[in-house]
Amino acid sequence: MQAFRLLAVFSLFISFFAPSSAVFAEQDRRMIPQLDEWQIAGDPDLGELTDPKQQPVDFAVWQAGDGTWQLWSCIRNTKCAGNTRLFYRWEGNRLTDKDWKPMGIAMQADTKYGETLGGLQAPHVVKHGDTYHMFYGDWESICLAASPDGKNFTRVLDDNGVAGMFTEGPGNNTRDPMVIRIGDLWHCYYTAYPDRKGAVFCRTSPDLKNWSESKIVAFGGRAGTGPWSAECPHVIYLEGYYYLFRTQRYGPDAQTSVYRSEDPMNFGVENDKYFVCALPVAAPEIIFHEGEYFIASLLPSLKGIRVARLHWVTE
Repeated sequence: MQAFRLLAVFSLFISFFAPSSAVFAEQDRRMIPQLDEWQIAGDPDLGELTDPKQQPVDFAVWQAGDGTWQLWSCIRNTKCAGNTRLFYRWEGNRLTDKDWKPMGIAMQADTKYGETLGGLQAPHVVKHGDTYHMFYGDWESICLAASPDGKNFTRVLDDNGVAGMFTEGPGNNTRDPMVIRIGDLWHCYYTAYPDRKGAVFCRTSPDLKNWSESKIVAFGGRAGTGPWSAECPHVIYLEGYYYLFRTQRYGPDAQTSVYRSEDPMNFGVENDKYFVCALPVAAPEIIFHEGEYFIASLLPSLKGIRVARLHWVTE
């Protein structure tokens, strides 16, 4: 097990970084989560689509209607035609179980719905009412699928039979959606790279179907402006603040930058006003379950996915 410690709600990893200057100086207490990790998924057998170079990358973790835990990951560099990506599924009885059961290929892109061949990216699931909603990228657009049980998903199509709901334009790789309810509106955070400059965008919706125009909510600063400088945006709310996790690098040199803001539509554009720290993880997803916090992220080898429990204590 690898143990991580962070000061002042993700303000630093003691084992890796020095404190950010004056961050949270106004607070009387500092919170320290301690993490012990376990692997839940490895490099799957895709049958005839298996490739030694394949990598499980952006993923979603959620609890299905029958109580089991579901993991869908985008597997890239497979022998799948086109952009080589598809969704694979694992299932666990408990979030804390190791080595969840491989369940097979869950979804592949279908061009008859306007999706890019081999272009599926980064699923994310939220439950609203009796329906599970899966947001995902098809290389050019953010799409939606729905399920009554959290296991079997059907694409939600528009009046023209197209899966894509919105995009930042052709060639800009609109991807990595994450959805959270804030007040009366759903907020969909995602990334794209117009002019090859990666940013975090957000759109809002009252009903998960009709979406506002986009707004850039994070861009530039010390995390950079390259095409991959704002990947896998993930937002949580904690003690009066919104925290944005924004990944720059995968692999052994993984990096995710964290920002804290009272405004969920502004985490800093061309400034580091809201920067908290940089963490040595990629594509993190924060999970709150039965009163406990967990964090899921990619293995440094990019050959699997891990989960860790966060124990929050005060200092």
